[in-house]
Amino acid sequence: MIAGRQESVGALLLKEKEHLLPLAAEDFELAEVSFPKVDQSGCAKVLTNFYSVPRTAGSVVEARAYSSVIEFRQNGTAVAQHERSYGRSQQILDLEHYLEVLERKPGALRGSKPLAQWRAQGRWPKSYDQLWELLNQKHGRQGGTRSIVAILGLGREFGYAKLETSVAQALVLGCTDVAAIRHLLMSDQLQHAATATIEIGALAAYERPRPTMAEYNQLLTLEAPA
Repeated sequence: MIAGRQESVGALLLKEKEHLLPLAAEDFELAEVSFPKVDQSGCAKVLTNFYSVPRTAGSVVEARAYSSVIEFRQNGTAVAQHERSYGRSQQILDLEHYLEVLERKPGALRGSKPLAQWRAQGRWPKSYDQLWELLNQKHGRQGGTRSIVAILGLGREFGYAKLETSVAQALVLGCTDVAAIRHLLMSDQLQHAATATIEIGALAAYERPRPTMAEYNQLLTLEAPA
């Protein structure tokens, strides 16, 4: 009971409740939304920085800037996400977003900025360089680079942690092609369950010995008619 009041707090709250508005039907949007256009470098500008997006130049995407991440959507579907940078005029690039381009222009991979950023982030282990060198020796620089790009594409399908493990296994086994690494990635899916043993029971009475072909072998000794 509040001093000077004739009614309790609970009773006053029930009276006040009749005058309260209903809860909002939609949640409060925590992101700053914009609609940038993808430039010739495959990046979209959000606030003060440029982030790679796997869409063709000229495409308009929806960008949502949260406190820690930048998310890109197109037609309501998420197409890319980056850790938000609070610098200015920075390029934040994901090598995965450029794999299709690198398939056509493999020579651009070695000195590319997306590759340099993956190295700095620890996403490009030494085993990738070892495999890349072996592929170059086997297929030439162009063919070898196309193969390593195709192998990186498997990371999107199976996960990059699993890809790193499979590449390390391939080097130990001496496998240096895309098909072998795909096989290693799928090895856990190829393990078949052990065949269950079926009890024959009464059907054993119908067992018969396997036929022999020994009598037919006698025909091999006969001379052909003149």
